[in-house]
Amino acid sequence: MHRRRRSALVLSAALLAAAPLLTACGDDSHPGAAAVVGGRRITEGQLQTRVNEVRAAQRAAVTDDAQYQQVLASSGSLTRDTLHEMILDKVLHKAAGTAGVSVTRKEVQQLRTSLEQQAGGSKALETVWLQRYGIAPARLDDNLRLQLEAQKLATTLGTDTSQPVFWKALSSASRELRVDLNPRYGAWDVQKSSRVDAKTPWVRDVTTTASQQSAT
Repeated sequence: MHRRRRSALVLSAALLAAAPLLTACGDDSHPGAAAVVGGRRITEGQLQTRVNEVRAAQRAAVTDDAQYQQVLASSGSLTRDTLHEMILDKVLHKAAGTAGVSVTRKEVQQLRTSLEQQAGGSKALETVWLQRYGIAPARLDDNLRLQLEAQKLATTLGTDTSQPVFWKALSSASRELRVDLNPRYGAWDVQKSSRVDAKTPWVRDVTTTASQQSAT
C-alpha cells in the first residue's frame, strides 16, 4: 500500500495484485454515516469523537503552538486514516472469527507489558503510538488487540501478514461485511481491504478542515 497505515498494524505493504473492487455509499442512502460495515453504521459523530481523541492527545503532548500547527499539517489525513482503522478493525475481527481466532485480555496485557519495557514505560509507549500511528492513549489496548488478531490469524492460516493468503482472508471478510463508505471519505477496496481515495472531484474535501477546526 502506498500510504502509511494509521492502524499501526504490524503488516507488510504486500497486497494482492488483482484489480480493485470498490464500494462507496451516498449521503442519501445512509444519512449521518461515515461508513456502513456489516449493516451497522459508523456514524460521523463516532468518527469525529475518535479524531478528537487523537487531537486532544496531540495538543497535550505538544504545548508549543507553532509545533502543534506542524503536527496538524503532517496529519491532515487523520480523519480518513482513523476511519480506515475503524473499518479494518471490524474486517479483521470478522476474518479472525471465521477462522476461529480470538484474543484474550491477558494476551493484550502481556503484549502491552512487553512493549512498555522496550519503550521505557507506559507513557513512552503511548507517545510512540500517538506520534507514529495516530492512536490515542485510550485506544492503545484496542490497537494491540488488533495486532494480536492479525498475527494469530496469519498463524492459523499457516502464513504471515505479508502474504496473499492472509490478505485473501481479509478480502473475503470485507466482501461478506459489504463495507460501504460515504463518498467524501473515498471508497473501500475489497481486495486490498483498504480505504482509497475515490476519483470524484465534484465531492468537496471537507474532512481535513473539519478536523483542524475541531482541534482549535
